[in-house]
Amino acid sequence: LVCSRHFLNSSSFELIGNMGDRSRSRSQRKDSRSRSRSRTPDGDKKKPSDFGVDSMKITDDDAAFILGKGGKTKDKIARVSNAEIELFERDLILEFRGSKLERKKAKKYCEGVMAQRTGPVNVTQDYDDGDLTMIMVPQEAVGFVTGRSGNFLRTIEEEWTTLMFFCEVEKGRGRGKDFEKLAIFGGVRARRGAELKVLSAVETKVQGYFDKIRDDVVPRDKGLGEDGSWGTDTMTFQDDELSYALGKQGGTRKKLERASGAIVQYIGQVALFSGEKRYRKQAKEYMKWLFDQLEGPVYVHGWEDRDDITVVDVPSDCIGYVTGARRAALGNMEEEWGTLMFFMNKDGVKGDKGAGKSRGGGGSEQLAIFGAERARRGAELKIMSAVETKSPGTFTRGLREKISSEKGFATDRIIFKDDELSYALGKEGATRKKLELSSGAILQYVGHCAFIAGEGKERKRCKQFIDWLLAQRRGSVTVSDVADRDDCTEMHVPDNCKGWVTGNRGSELRRVEAETQTFMFMALDKTGEERLLIFSANPGSKAANGGRAHAERLVNDMIQEKLRGGSRGRSDSRRRNSRRRSRSRSRRRSP
Repeated sequence: LVCSRHFLNSSSFELIGNMGDRSRSRSQRKDSRSRSRSRTPDGDKKKPSDFGVDSMKITDDDAAFILGKGGKTKDKIARVSNAEIELFERDLILEFRGSKLERKKAKKYCEGVMAQRTGPVNVTQDYDDGDLTMIMVPQEAVGFVTGRSGNFLRTIEEEWTTLMFFCEVEKGRGRGKDFEKLAIFGGVRARRGAELKVLSAVETKVQGYFDKIRDDVVPRDKGLGEDGSWGTDTMTFQDDELSYALGKQGGTRKKLERASGAIVQYIGQVALFSGEKRYRKQAKEYMKWLFDQLEGPVYVHGWEDRDDITVVDVPSDCIGYVTGARRAALGNMEEEWGTLMFFMNKDGVKGDKGAGKSRGGGGSEQLAIFGAERARRGAELKIMSAVETKSPGTFTRGLREKISSEKGFATDRIIFKDDELSYALGKEGATRKKLELSSGAILQYVGHCAFIAGEGKERKRCKQFIDWLLAQRRGSVTVSDVADRDDCTEMHVPDNCKGWVTGNRGSELRRVEAETQTFMFMALDKTGEERLLIFSANPGSKAANGGRAHAERLVNDMIQEKLRGGSRGRSDSRRRNSRRRSRSRSRRRSP
């Protein structure tokens, strides 16, 4: 199998030990080593009390396996172990930063990856640090589960942040000819999500297999989780019910999973809901309401006392516009924000809630939005924006600016002037989306009012971005010092490359922004020197797409391209445009 790996003991490598007390400046390292670093997504988290640094000596061939294509394998190991991994390529040393358990896991995963050239994996119980799930896969389903060149397993690893491979259980026993053992490493939620997805695929190939192992699968990890209530509930469907609960390309299942916070997976005719008790309860309630809608209008009694719902009064004459043809618009919003949304009708009477609130006095209906707080707010603001477009003044009449002092999740409001709104919106909303993605806040325009939702730091960042954006209309922007910011990369572009990097009317910068989800512009520092600033809450990484590091790579590529004489495609295009303009001027001059 392409994905098979083999664990070696730590003694197979030269360990340099715990280096938590060692002090060495970053500048010294930079001079002496070529390095590649993978950070965990929450790199700014508070360091644990047992934080330290371990080091491992590796070979040149090992380094290639650890890095993987474009550094993806190293990044994956960092995410699964929650440790920070740094590879010093010149000295062939791996460094692991994190708690004692995080470092242990990271080293264990790296050993497995490096040893994959030697044969099948040998996993014993010693390798279980509370991060391992083992499942039996029938031999006839192994190829299906693996996918071509291991692509299906890699997709599951990416989706659930796990490390997965087929293995031997005990050294020397060999593989059973009827089954293969699949090892899944990761957190309890990640392992469960990956396990159920694999079993769903197996059931497609070997029908009835889940019934044989159900008693082992369902109670797995019971009592774990954040509050000790982790478990799995089940529900059995009929054939016609299953297709409805699954939805087109699994869209309904994914929607219920994201909105409820529970893992929702279908294995044959059985729906499994895994997670903490409150999330499992929500998932089952959402499923019930989904099927209740087939019988008629649904109303959630006591919704005022729930903490997973937001209700928006939508004017009756805007309902079709908000819903879209065959529910397409509402479905797109659900997919974008990970929410469950439907109109609530008490006793089947439409238009009886909030009557008189719409401009036409035609009444309104209650739109229920279920999901996490952030997701509900994003969907709510998008609904408000759509309604305001159709019925101006519904939500903005008498509205004023508001800046919240709340450091946690809250919403600020800014009122735009006419010319400011169109500039801050951009073509097809591209500028608004750019500001939203780069700042990490939710940014939505409802009429002339910009709603900015998120944590205090995100809202502050988004407001700054808007101020700098609008200031660009009046000329050069001065941003004195960015040294203390954790969301900015500063690049000094050679004078002869600035026009090439920015492109015609900033077109090249806009292209890089769209590709990397960043906010970029040329700005003056306190001495009047111009440099390129790349802003984003996402720092990015050396190999991954998206974030400031990705944008920096693309800009450096353009600088090198220009210094080498320019891209043939771009230079030819510019010369053709120049010749075209010249011929046009000549024709106009002819008598």
